Order: sequence, then structure tokens, then C-alpha cells
Amino acid sequence: MSGRLADGGAILAHGVGSRQDLPLPFALAVTAAAVALVVSFVLLAVLWREPRLDGAHAGRPLPRWAAALLDSRATRTVLAAVGAVFTVYVLVPLLLGKDDADNPVPFVVFVLLWVGLVPLSVLFGPVWRRLNPLRHLHSGVMRLARLDPRQGALALPRWLGYWPAALGLLGFTWLELVAPNNSTLPVMRLAITAYATLQLLAGFLFGSHWFDRGDPLEVWSGLFGRLSVFGRRADGVLVLRSPLAGLDALQPAAGLVATVAVMLGTTAYDGASNAPRWFTFVQTSPMPQVLTKTLGLLAVVGLVAALFSAATALAGWVGGVSPRAMPRQFAHSLVPVALGYVIAHYWSLLVLEGQNAFILLSDPLGTGQDWLGLSHRAPDTTLLTPHLVADVQVSAIILGHVVGVVLAHDRAVRLFPRRHALVGQLPLLALMVTYTCGGLFLLFAA
Repeated sequence: MSGRLADGGAILAHGVGSRQDLPLPFALAVTAAAVALVVSFVLLAVLWREPRLDGAHAGRPLPRWAAALLDSRATRTVLAAVGAVFTVYVLVPLLLGKDDADNPVPFVVFVLLWVGLVPLSVLFGPVWRRLNPLRHLHSGVMRLARLDPRQGALALPRWLGYWPAALGLLGFTWLELVAPNNSTLPVMRLAITAYATLQLLAGFLFGSHWFDRGDPLEVWSGLFGRLSVFGRRADGVLVLRSPLAGLDALQPAAGLVATVAVMLGTTAYDGASNAPRWFTFVQTSPMPQVLTKTLGLLAVVGLVAALFSAATALAGWVGGVSPRAMPRQFAHSLVPVALGYVIAHYWSLLVLEGQNAFILLSDPLGTGQDWLGLSHRAPDTTLLTPHLVADVQVSAIILGHVVGVVLAHDRAVRLFPRRHALVGQLPLLALMVTYTCGGLFLLFAA
């Protein structure tokens, strides 16, 4: 979100200020990041010569009582009820609230739902699958009709893969970053209605499996949820496992590269759109601003995808395996990179405007009510000091890339012949260094 909601509704910029406000010089931050990646690569080459990750079978089973509780019908029902009640609550200001800066719906959609899902998923796994009101509405209607929710009128084409989620995520971020008047109630109503209608129709057409890869929010939560220590093995057993194992278990599929490129590229564009040069370019461009921003968004996503596809294909060529299959094989390594970008660019937004969202939800109709007892509270800014925010931002970007290097290394030593395994990773290392420098540049340029 680019600093403000339309028609009011102040939203913090995702950066911490201008370059001189950061506690480290730009050159020092970039040097430290590059050194961290190179040192990680060298240590992995020396100490990690055989594949160690077996995500599909990794993890220690949870105690039987804990697994039974988490998988129980009661737990699933409670979580579904929480999602339904929260949805109905938000529908009140969406349908009946005032169209002003204090309406909580944009804060719920752009802050709590979009950004807030990320830490929840990293901590607890793919939580949106259990909360998703559209999945449960679809299931309820199907069961009332005495039909299996998993079965649709048509079989879900295998070639479709994650492509619907990639397009959905791109559409959501276009609404967030480009669409004019995106926080006004008419736009919110239209967008939410279109999203819900599309998802439900696709669910009825293809069955509930559609939501696994076709619902952008479920995929967004699911991919980040693979970094959680809570997971499920291939045999269905709930386990405690390494976040590395969770991502290693991600199966290559059509559209997966596009999806992770959208996850990373749209966040990168959000950071770039805060730069004064881009703002000036948009204002002075002879093209309509919406078109200029849309092309900029597509260009950044395309650049991320092109660099990744080229680097992984080159790695395959150098490593002696088919270059064509490599982007899908290494797509999982971009998820922690995307997480680092999300934390860096949305930390201050989530901390401050996440609190404001609940404060505004306490008076959803703007009539002076205090349904949640929060209307007279002020946001706590303890976690928003410039040095703390800067430390979180820089650390998140560097750590995300280091984890990406580890995941890529383990996949490389599994796929490449031993004599080519190390040199085959050099294009991937160069890619990670490029992404890291680009991410830090966006922070300092904001």
C-alpha cells in the first residue's frame, strides 16, 4: 500500500524514512548482505555435500492427544465459525457503514487479511484454509444438496496448477497498489463481490480442490505456512518439523514459478512505488497514471520471473540437467525471499494500522459506538522506533535470502551430478545477491 488509502485513511509508508534516517550507510548494508550470502554459500559447499532435506517424510509426530485435538471436528468447526463470524462482522460496515476514512473495511482487507495472514501462517501453518468462509460456504451448500464437496461438475485440469492463484494475487495487488479510489465502499463492494462470486463458481465447477490452488488467499497463506514448524507429512501425520523441510516438501507444479514471482515482484513494486523518482515519473508521464502504474507493476513482476527463470535454467545447463525443468524445481527457494520482502515493507504498516483496524472495527458504522471496547484506545508505537524498524527490515531481507540459498543448495546437490553441483549453483548465488541488493536499494530509496 503506497502510503495512503484513497480519500483519507492515513497509512504509514513501508520504509523508515529517507536514506539518511537508516542507521547503516547503504554501501555497508549491501556489503554485509553480499558477504553473508557468499559466506553461507562457502559453508554449505564445505559442510553440506549431500541432500539433507526430505520434506515429505520429515518431522517428529505431535503427541497423539495434540494431533487428535487439532484434527478434531470440534476444532475445525470452531475455526470455521470464527471465520464466518468475523466475515459477517466486516460485512456490516461494508454494506451499511459510512464511505469515509474511518470505515474499517479497507484496513481489514489490505492490512489484517493481506499482511496479517503472513505471520499467522508462518507461526501456525496455512490458517486461511480453516478460516476461509468461502470454502465453508461452498462445503455447506454441497452437503445440503447431498453432494460431495470434493467433486465438481468438471475435473480440475492438471495444467491449471497455480495459475489462477498467480492471477488472483496479481489482481489483488493491482487493487491495492494501482486502482483509483481503492478504499472507497463502491470499489470495495465490487471487488469483494467479484472475488467471492468467482471463487464460489469455480468451487462448484471443480470441487473444493479448487481452493487449494485457485484461491489466492489460500495459496498466499499456504506457501508462507510451509515455513511453520507445524506441518503434515506425506502420510497425513501432523508433525513438528524444520521450516526448511516444509518448503522442501512443496511439489513443483504449473504456475508455481509465476505465483512466487508475483509474491516477490508485487512487494518489490510496492517498495519501488515509494521512491521519489517513480512518483515523479508517474506524475509527468503522458500516459494515464493507472496505465503507467499497471505497466510498472507488470514490469517488476516480469523482471523477477525472467531473472529467476534465466538463473535457474543456466544453473541446470551448467549442472548437466534439463534447464527447462529447473525453474519449477527451485521455485520453493523464493518463498523465504518473498517473506523477507513482506516483513521489510509491511512491518510498520501491520504494527500501526493493524491496531487502527481493530480500533475502527469497534465502531463499524461510525456512529460513536464501542462494540469492542477499543474506540478510545490509541495505537502503541513501541515497535515503530526508526532503528528497530530499520533493523527488522534489513535483517528480514538478508535472512530471507540466506534461507533461500540453503534451500537452493540442498535441491542442487540432489539434482545435479556431484562434479557439477557446486558450479551449477553459481547462477543461483548471483541471483540471490542481485535480489538482496535490489531489496536493500528499495528500502534506502523510499
